[in-house]
Amino acid sequence: MTTPIIVRLAVSFAFAAMAVSLAAQRLRYPEARKDDHIDTYFGVKIADPYRWLEDEQSAETARWVEAENKLTFGYLEGIPFRERLKARLTTLYNYPRFTAPTRHGDYFVYSKNDGLQNQSVVYIQKGLSGTPEVLMDPNGFSAQGTTQLAMLVISKDAKYAAYCKATGGSDWHDCSVMEIATRKTLPDELHWIKVSDLAWKDDGFFYSRYSEPAKGKELTASNDDHKVYYHRVGSPQSADELVFEDTRNPQRFHTVATTEDQRFAVLDVSERGKGKDGNALYFRDLNARDKTWHPIVSEISNDSYHVIDNVGDAFLIQTNANAPNWKVVRFDPHASGPSRWRDIVPEKPEAIESVSTAGGRLFVTYLKDVTTRAYAYRLDGTLENEVELPGVGIAGGLGGNHDDAFFFYSFTSFTSPSSIYRYDIASRKSTLFTAPDIPDFTAADYETRQVFFPSRDGTRVPMFLVYRKGLTLDGNNPTLMYGYGGFSVNTTPNFSSLRLALLEQGVVYASVNLRGGGEYGETWHQAGMKLKKQNVFDDFIAGAEWLIANKYTSPRRLAIQGASNGGLLVGAVANQRPDLFAAVVQQAGVMDMLRFHKFTIGWNWVADYGSSDNEAEFKVLAGYSPVHNVRPQKYPATLITTADHDDRVVPAHSFKYAAAMQAAQTGDAPILIRIDTTSGHGASSTTKTIDQTTDIYSFLFKNLGVTPK
Repeated sequence: MTTPIIVRLAVSFAFAAMAVSLAAQRLRYPEARKDDHIDTYFGVKIADPYRWLEDEQSAETARWVEAENKLTFGYLEGIPFRERLKARLTTLYNYPRFTAPTRHGDYFVYSKNDGLQNQSVVYIQKGLSGTPEVLMDPNGFSAQGTTQLAMLVISKDAKYAAYCKATGGSDWHDCSVMEIATRKTLPDELHWIKVSDLAWKDDGFFYSRYSEPAKGKELTASNDDHKVYYHRVGSPQSADELVFEDTRNPQRFHTVATTEDQRFAVLDVSERGKGKDGNALYFRDLNARDKTWHPIVSEISNDSYHVIDNVGDAFLIQTNANAPNWKVVRFDPHASGPSRWRDIVPEKPEAIESVSTAGGRLFVTYLKDVTTRAYAYRLDGTLENEVELPGVGIAGGLGGNHDDAFFFYSFTSFTSPSSIYRYDIASRKSTLFTAPDIPDFTAADYETRQVFFPSRDGTRVPMFLVYRKGLTLDGNNPTLMYGYGGFSVNTTPNFSSLRLALLEQGVVYASVNLRGGGEYGETWHQAGMKLKKQNVFDDFIAGAEWLIANKYTSPRRLAIQGASNGGLLVGAVANQRPDLFAAVVQQAGVMDMLRFHKFTIGWNWVADYGSSDNEAEFKVLAGYSPVHNVRPQKYPATLITTADHDDRVVPAHSFKYAAAMQAAQTGDAPILIRIDTTSGHGASSTTKTIDQTTDIYSFLFKNLGVTPK
């Protein structure tokens, strides 16, 4: 850091009044009181003048939120093409969408959305030639459509379906049980479920929950003491059997899955709040009287292990232990020495994307420069064949049941809407099962190009560019960059019908595969986490500079967008290089890097970010934390979005960031915050999705100088 953080903060808040005055030439921002709250970290004093905005229950916060929304929606409603754009987005979104059918005994289950339904309807049919029947229509859960189907898991015998609802976008789940034959919802009611599987065993299932939080703190209180229970259908939650807890380690996740044959329960234990990125694994033989959890991996480290399936007494496990690109191993609990752990599918130069079993085979997909390659292996690791995919893009869902002769998978790319294919295991052939038809969209009108550019330290970083054919490289194209760069999340080629509203107006869409993601395995992930987080921002900045140098766009026509960890990305980058961009869209970002671990499940992110409780990590966090690095300067036009029910990245992050940005803006570009209601970390309904996208695109068009045709 070239300037001590406390000095920068002092300068920032000293010039706040001047910044407000200059910004008022265009917009008069609501007053946000600044108090003299100071925190001390390792002898360094850090001002936090907007700490009061963390209290979501206070009348003062409510007044500020109301005033900010009044300002923001007044601005947005003044954009003349906003309603016309909303109509176009509604048309583009209105097409049938399907999920790949999954087999459950004699039945197939899939979801379909007719186009503008708030939620997809779940259908069931007997065999492929049977008549589809509605199994569950989540659109009837609530009159406003804000109660969502969060999870649905069908029992092995297709007798029951356990399902969970989430209200207003919250991560809290309330779960119930349906009798499939009668479609009757049974009296079972389970509450305060979060970070959980629903793992069936006979007429019951394992699930994970927390204790009920204090009244009024349901969306902000720290979530501690994660426990695993077994619920038997027909019994009250109070009678559920506690099968695992660890009172000595309150900030660990504990989840249980069962193998397809329901012989084994597998307990996954992780502790990301202590900065460890891996997990421990235990198993229990459910056919035995002994209820002891036996270790597969007894200690949590930075190595990850995921049980794929069992083969008799042994387990097939995907792991990155001594294999940053992942491999598949066989663990035999009854063996000793080298035969206890044996490589089945060794590590390759490409990172494993997914591993599943079906029809006595092991299906492994890899990412090769961020596109899928798929292979079928025998269960002993012998390669049988490459699965020929429909094209260059992303395939998902390659897997099924032990006795399947075929299964269904999805395939998509930036210009190919998600289509469903049937894969026949014996013939090794894929055939198209169903593909959507989008109104007024012709894929051949658009082009996708993958480029590679050097980051600040010389690292080769990939970026996809999507645009209308016939693009002129004159430096004058409106361009939107998107990135994420964290938590080993892959930013893959994906189709969005709403994005077509940008592309058809000549906007170039740039998707950057930043370090911190998992596109090139664990090495790529670790190169963008904790003390190396600045690499992520450097990658994004280098991508912007490449687009400008290669005449795709210019700073006055370049916008950036990111959500959650991606919101942190664009906030940090806008602080560091505001001169590169004309507009910023920050959605539900993690903006206070010194206090994120103090809210709800935020402690879980310490493994990726580090913690302000660690001196070395504090220095890095303080150096880029968006809230703490706002200073008086000309910022790009900025739209911040958050929601009142976001209990993952609590809205206080965006509240404090917006207040600081509005106070520091010395230019005329607007700094606005859009605060949604009865929504969470993502929009809670189709209506809200279209409304939010309308406002984001209207804001971008206005500030990039685009008038939609």
